[in-house]
Amino acid sequence: MTSTFPNVSISTERLVLRPLDEDDVPALAEMMNDEQVAAWTDVPQPFTEDGARHWISGYAPTERAAGRGLNLAVTEFLTQRLVGIIQLTETDWRIRATQLSYIIAPWARGEGYASEAALATAQWLLGDQKFERIEIRTAADNTASQQVAQKIGCISEGVLRNACIVHHRSDDGTWSDVRTDFIVWSLLPEDLDGTDEQLAETGFTAYSDWN
Repeated sequence: MTSTFPNVSISTERLVLRPLDEDDVPALAEMMNDEQVAAWTDVPQPFTEDGARHWISGYAPTERAAGRGLNLAVTEFLTQRLVGIIQLTETDWRIRATQLSYIIAPWARGEGYASEAALATAQWLLGDQKFERIEIRTAADNTASQQVAQKIGCISEGVLRNACIVHHRSDDGTWSDVRTDFIVWSLLPEDLDGTDEQLAETGFTAYSDWN
C-alpha cells in the first residue's frame, strides 16, 4: 500500500496546485508575513526568505517522504503567481485519513481561491487516492476558514475545547498567545456529491480535473 503522496499537479480552470519550488521563495515569505497568517497559524514571525527556502527544500520534501503529508503551491493558471498553499498533515495511511489546511495570500483573498483549491485537493484525495476521511480544524473565531469548510461540503463534527492557540497583536506590536477552541470538520467521499454545483451558485468555479 502506498505510504507517501505523489508529486502531483492538480489543475482547475483558474488554478494550478503543484509542489513548491525555489522560485516561490519571495512570494511565500511575503505571504507568510501577513497579519492574518500570523494570527491564525503557528508560522514563525517574522517569516524570512531563509525560512521560506527551508520550508521548500527541507520541510516539505521531508514531510512527503516520511508519509506525513503534502505541501502544494496554489498558483494562478494565467499568471503563475503564487496565491496560497494547501497542506496535508497528520496523515494516517491505514485508515486513509488526513488533515487539510489552507493559506491564501492577502492580495488574493475574496476570489474563492481557498474553496477552489481545497475542493480540488479533496476530490483528488477522496477519488484518485482512495482516502476515506479529510479533517479540517478551524479556530473558533476564524469565520473565513469555516466558510471554506462549509462551501466544499464539510460536516461540522463538534468542538475541541481549549485545544487551539491563536495569536493577538497588541497596540505596541507585540504578539501574545490566546487559547481558544477548535471546530472540527470532516469530509467523506459521499459528502462531495453536488459540491461543484453549490460552489458555482456562490460565484466560485470548481473543476474535478487533475494531472
